[in-house]
Amino acid sequence: MMRKILIVDDDQKTRSLLKTYLEKNQYEVKLAHNGESFLTEFQRYSEELSLVILDVMLPDTDGFALCKTVRQKSNIPIIMLTASSDDTDRIVGLELGADDYIAKPYNPRELLARIKAIHRRVGSETAGAPRFYRFAGFTMDTVERSVVDAEGELIALTGMDFQLLKYFVEHPGDILDRNVLSEETRGRDAGPLDRSLDVQISRLRLRLHDDGKQPQLIKTVRGAGYVFSADVSSGGAA
Repeated sequence: MMRKILIVDDDQKTRSLLKTYLEKNQYEVKLAHNGESFLTEFQRYSEELSLVILDVMLPDTDGFALCKTVRQKSNIPIIMLTASSDDTDRIVGLELGADDYIAKPYNPRELLARIKAIHRRVGSETAGAPRFYRFAGFTMDTVERSVVDAEGELIALTGMDFQLLKYFVEHPGDILDRNVLSEETRGRDAGPLDRSLDVQISRLRLRLHDDGKQPQLIKTVRGAGYVFSADVSSGGAA
């Protein structure tokens, strides 16, 4: 079955070209031209969608508002398109829960690669790996792709947040450099000026109630990367 993607972009030519290109690569594509039509299509197909692509600049709203709305309802992967060369748009999008971003103008082949990378990470699980991990009162279910706290409350995580946390709990005590973590979550190295991984780490700490000033779970190793310092156990039922 083809994966279904919903794209919102106010440029008709861009929408049509992207739809044609992705359909040639075995994706089913739904289109929206503004925020209102996007929300209508998202409500209609939300249970079937595998990913949404949000343009930041729209005539009736912006991609940030749509990203926030989607995140309140779903953990579906989100890619944001931004025409700004400033990192601000990208950081804001990531803080609101976007999984990746790409700057305009972009090569459709690069966007396709990003889409495939997200689907590959979200859909891949190592054969024979434990289903459950437990740490600091949290329980991670790698099949349901969910994390609950000690009271059984579900922790709101994006697909990329979950993938990053999963990599941490699979490597407790290891110092993991930024390039390794960026490759694991985004399929590419972290550039020297790329703050997206740092934003994601901060967001993950916030979700896990890990004090950003004195974190106890995800610690920064200056000049080396990050280390997951919690005791982790695995296996067994939830």
